[in-house]
Amino acid sequence: MKEKTGNEEKARLAGIVDRDTLSHIRREKGEEEERSQAPLSFRVIRRLFRFAQPHRPLLMGTLAMVILRALQMPVLAWAVGAIVRGPIAQKDVPALVWWVAGFAAFALFTEVTFHYRVRWALQLGEVVIHDLREAMFRHWLRLTMGYFNTHAVGRLISRLTGDAENVRVGVQNVLFVSLVQAGQMIGCAAFMIWEDLTLFLVVLGMAPVVWLLNRFFRRRLSAAYRNQSDSFSRITATMAESVSGIRVTQSFSREGLNASQFRDLVQDHASINLVSARTSGTFLPLLELNGQLFLALLVVVGGWRALQPGTDMPLGSVIQFFFLAGLFFSPITVLGNMFNEALNSMAGAEKVFAVLDTVPDWQDPPDALAPETFSGRVEFREVGFSYTPDRPVLRSVSFVVEPGQCVAIVGATGGGKSTLASLIAKFYLPDEGAVLLDGIDTRELSSPWLHGHLGIVPQQNHLFGGTILDNIRVVRPGATEADAREALLRLDCLDTIEAAPGGLHAEVGERGSGLSLGQRQLVCFARALLADPEILILDEATSAIDPLTEARTQRAMRALLAGRTSFIVAHRLSTLRYADKVLVMDQGRLVEQGTPEELRARGGAFASLWEKAGMHNG
Repeated sequence: MKEKTGNEEKARLAGIVDRDTLSHIRREKGEEEERSQAPLSFRVIRRLFRFAQPHRPLLMGTLAMVILRALQMPVLAWAVGAIVRGPIAQKDVPALVWWVAGFAAFALFTEVTFHYRVRWALQLGEVVIHDLREAMFRHWLRLTMGYFNTHAVGRLISRLTGDAENVRVGVQNVLFVSLVQAGQMIGCAAFMIWEDLTLFLVVLGMAPVVWLLNRFFRRRLSAAYRNQSDSFSRITATMAESVSGIRVTQSFSREGLNASQFRDLVQDHASINLVSARTSGTFLPLLELNGQLFLALLVVVGGWRALQPGTDMPLGSVIQFFFLAGLFFSPITVLGNMFNEALNSMAGAEKVFAVLDTVPDWQDPPDALAPETFSGRVEFREVGFSYTPDRPVLRSVSFVVEPGQCVAIVGATGGGKSTLASLIAKFYLPDEGAVLLDGIDTRELSSPWLHGHLGIVPQQNHLFGGTILDNIRVVRPGATEADAREALLRLDCLDTIEAAPGGLHAEVGERGSGLSLGQRQLVCFARALLADPEILILDEATSAIDPLTEARTQRAMRALLAGRTSFIVAHRLSTLRYADKVLVMDQGRLVEQGTPEELRARGGAFASLWEKAGMHNG
């Protein structure tokens, strides 16, 4: 795609989108949104368990507590029947006391196990989600620029926060509660089969009804929860872009329209939530009603058998069976709730794993080169590049820059200047031709090695949270404060930076909001200089500096660029005074190259730009 104009970029940052665009956003499904059609994917569950494997002792301990907790209620129900049939029926008070004491001791023991089950489950969920978030963040850092060009920041934030949080709930709550409830059902079933197979078959008659209800509702619930997750991602993405571009939003008086568009998204989200609530609100009561009806049927059948003359089923067994049946049915509603939450967790897990499964556009070869020496020679050979296949940005660009030369790249907006600089930095690989550094194709070079020999001040400066000193030393964590001061002195701007309250130790605020635009640019300059790279790229880096600050920076520019290959993507033609060579870009083509004097004398594209900039007397 072509490079955006300033207003187009501002509009994008401000979140200014029309209704057609919103409709497109609702329809679009990138690769990270593709999900299995199965409501519950055992493939995803197995992958989650792999994240729990490094914490096997904690997992095994939690599962042991789950088993004990699952057996608690069936054993207590059996004990009630045994007490009624034995000590109570026989009026044996001492035996009754022992039974009750044992009953209480077992109940106390299982409550202690419940404490550890909850505690360890929460702990396991936290360590698993910690590992999952760290893996996702590390994977993002390995992805190429092409990925971030096509994925909204808000959606990425949603993956790391909302979707990962849904997974945490699934691990901490859904998994172990479901196992406890399922274990309780199995335990109750075992006791009921042992006591009376006929009555158990009456209870088991509920299973087909539950299966049919689950089959009918599960896909509807699965779709509803996935729609909820998608809708929340759209809200997060829109909010992140609108807030990051708030100045543009206000300067264009777009507050009302942006608020209206955000309201549409929130209303859509509310509607999707209501659909989910209605579906869940129908499913769960039907499950509970089904259980109550079967309990009533059990009372009729069990009571009739107990009242028959010559029956071999004492009243204590009927009471015991009724308790067991109730404990068998009660987990069904809980499991219904857990099923709903499991679908929500599954939707989040699928999105998280979609990030982890994203393959970079390109990767360094296993035997990537890291030369011991590097002079900084740069050559483009018939380079062609496009962000999208049908819209080339660079076409057959060829030039050579010798070590130590200073090269200015000029041209109209959208001409491919910044893209050319990005190819030098190996943020992208060319589609055609080759970019050579010291005669080696960048495809064969190690990216960390290359970036260790390159410094860049991008068009949009970025500062991290922390102090000014922290931001200067980000390229060399071991650098001292004296090193940072030396870099600022060489730029002739130490006094400008120290003018900020707190000086080098001043907090920069979010994205450098505590500094002026010029100060932010100078911090980025100092950061690049501290790296002492063989190749330096200044991508329109002086465009935001006021004339006085620029004049001071220009005085140090010659010393800054000396001894290193440098590229200046020029916004102000006044920065060309130290350029050894000028590359003139126009619609992705290199139309002229030579010294500034040669190009002015030719009267071509560069001379025209020079005249338009009012530099004819310079």
